[in-house]
Amino acid sequence: MIFPIIAYGDSVLRKRAQDIEKGSIDVKKLSEDMFETMYNASGIGLAAPQIGKSIRMFVVDGTALNEDEPEEDKDPSLDGFKKVFINPQVLEENGEEWGFEEGCLSIPQIRGEVFRPEIVKIQYFDTDWNEHVEEYDGMAARIIQHEYDHLEGKLFTDYLPPLKRQLIRKRLSDITKGNVKADYRMKFPK
Repeated sequence: MIFPIIAYGDSVLRKRAQDIEKGSIDVKKLSEDMFETMYNASGIGLAAPQIGKSIRMFVVDGTALNEDEPEEDKDPSLDGFKKVFINPQVLEENGEEWGFEEGCLSIPQIRGEVFRPEIVKIQYFDTDWNEHVEEYDGMAARIIQHEYDHLEGKLFTDYLPPLKRQLIRKRLSDITKGNVKADYRMKFPK
């Protein structure tokens, strides 16, 4: 099932999401629907708040980022990087901060350079409720940090310098009002 993507301006994107109680929802079915929704929107990550569910779950698949790259430019952190994170907790963020131009399915047609630490250590459950503690670096770490922020009620635009935020203010307002074109179905604030 493909969900509409919740647009910038909806309050669900600004709430801290709640933990999922084991057995309370079918996390396998929800993760399949989230992957389908993400692929339909040509995304590489999708957090539950982006489909209107204020729960601590996100899916990622960064493998597509390596597809068109020459062998020497492929990011090894993205090999087989397709995962579901349930009730994740970032334990540590380390390393040098590096900039990369990020975007978001909830904020179409806007991108901005965000600086994030190069390494993240995260604890989470998979869809079988097995617990994992893993460390990621490079682009995989960035994707996790971006999606994890959604569970904390943060958006990539929060990291932009004040001048850049000022420059995109009208475009953000337009998204809130539904005045934006996206190649996927969106749900706008009322």
